[in-house]
Amino acid sequence: MTSDDNQNRLAPKSQRPPKAGRKRLATVPFILTFLIMACFWVIFSGRFDAFHLSLGFVSCLIVSFLSSDLLFPSELKPALIICWLRFVGYIPWLLYQILLANINVLYLTFHPRMMELIDPQIIVFESRLKSDIARTTFANSVTLTPGTITVNVTTRGKFAVHCINKQSGLPLPGVMEAKIAKVFKE
Repeated sequence: MTSDDNQNRLAPKSQRPPKAGRKRLATVPFILTFLIMACFWVIFSGRFDAFHLSLGFVSCLIVSFLSSDLLFPSELKPALIICWLRFVGYIPWLLYQILLANINVLYLTFHPRMMELIDPQIIVFESRLKSDIARTTFANSVTLTPGTITVNVTTRGKFAVHCINKQSGLPLPGVMEAKIAKVFKE
């Protein structure tokens, strides 16, 4: 036993470094992840009988156990909570953009000159977003809006987006990128 090991053994529990190879399950992130998963299960499954609810309960437990640290780190810091609240504020705007894009794709689909109006193309642009989570959120937001699909994102922030027509790609990166930058304070 080295002197460092002896000092760690004698130190109070709060000051001891975590043991290597052991992952400690944090209770609050686990419970929050479970509650979020359970709410989505109930909303999206549409099944309220005992069999499906028990399957959902078990599935949510397993997913929460395996991935609670992905949504919430072991220590919930006020800055992270504020970031989540800003993200929740971003969702209604994103849903509105999805609605507008749906209307645009619907217009293209039912237009008599549909074949002339659809002009698929890939646009490439640099994003000013720096963090991986901000870039991922941006890429997913672009893909969620009908008429656009994020094809590639580089580690330096270069995006390639497939658009159904030129009008669908005009607003990129634009307002969506600015809103995501505001959410993640970039």
